[in-house]
Amino acid sequence: MKVLVTGASGMLGGATARALAARGDDVTVLQRRPSGSGLREVLGDIADLALVRRAVQDQQAVVHLAAKVNVTGAEADYRRANVDGTRAVVRACQEAGVERLINVSSPSVAHSGSSLVGVGAGPADPSTARGPYARTKAEAELLALAADSATLAVLAVRPHIVWGPGDTQLVGRIVARARQRRLPLFGQAAVLVDTTYVANAVDALVAAVDRCTPDGVHGEALVVSNGEPRPIGEILTAMARAGGAPLPTRHLPVGPARLAGSLAEQLWKLRPGDDADPPITRFLVEQLSTAHWFDQRRTRQSLGWRPSISLDEGFAELTRWYAANGS
Repeated sequence: MKVLVTGASGMLGGATARALAARGDDVTVLQRRPSGSGLREVLGDIADLALVRRAVQDQQAVVHLAAKVNVTGAEADYRRANVDGTRAVVRACQEAGVERLINVSSPSVAHSGSSLVGVGAGPADPSTARGPYARTKAEAELLALAADSATLAVLAVRPHIVWGPGDTQLVGRIVARARQRRLPLFGQAAVLVDTTYVANAVDALVAAVDRCTPDGVHGEALVVSNGEPRPIGEILTAMARAGGAPLPTRHLPVGPARLAGSLAEQLWKLRPGDDADPPITRFLVEQLSTAHWFDQRRTRQSLGWRPSISLDEGFAELTRWYAANGS
């Protein structure tokens, strides 16, 4: 099958592209900078319709991961990458006769701030999503699913907190802050949270490519996770330990932490050109102090998929990676 993967310079996008190629698919990748995947590349802005049209030409399936994922930034930047980029992908797929579109979304599109306990994939809602990332990803998911038709099968897949060896977006930051002794725990750090080991998320996306057809699974959203909710303090501690960093022990009350996050966000707005995220944000505090774990039955039945690597096996792999690669 001829497959285009957008956002292949990221951990999940790159791993998905390599997995598809390894099983024999003809894979092209599209992103702003070289992915290092060794695959055929198209470089540029995902919101550039002409560029996307060129990339999707003759493709049978598209796995769309390209997005702005930082926790802070200008709303316009999120909108261009996440909403305008998805709009360009959808339009190009429709014009080129692409058969399958896997839109990689996020459970945050259905998170209004309260705990999510054993729920399925609720509807994406931009009006209640928390922050510009979740809000624009919710709009993008609705836009993609609205294009589902008899000729273009669309499936939204929401991997939850993907991590693994070489991850700089989540694990790298946690380990770095732990080494600086700047990794606090919010509240009692006992809320249960689902995460997803990267190899399992890749397998789920590959399964989605195969199952997303007009006669198969399409027109809906599926949440993907390991299905092993753990206390958030245990997860952060395991990641810090894997990186050989001091374990987090300092607990901050949730209320003051949210206030600190709000102040940090305001200060960061005064730092033009600084792409680094602030050390704490309201979204970060909320995510680390509310439960969010999911019922995986619909996902596993629909995709014919189950995680092959447990969280403990994943943490062991992470430990081995840090032992071999250091920081």
